[in-house]
Amino acid sequence: MIVLGIILLIVGFVFKIAIVWTIGIVALIIGLVLLALGSFGHAVGGRRHYY
Repeated sequence: MIVLGIILLIVGFVFKIAIVWTIGIVALIIGLVLLALGSFGHAVGGRRHYY
């Protein structure tokens, strides 16, 4: 999720597509939240770890 967010941010920035930039930011934030919850030991969506 984090990698997808970074790729979308880069593509949105290079091609000047605002919606792709916004989706990239959202995907990056969701990925970081899932990473933080998984590293604190909370099971999210039935999984212990999100990498």
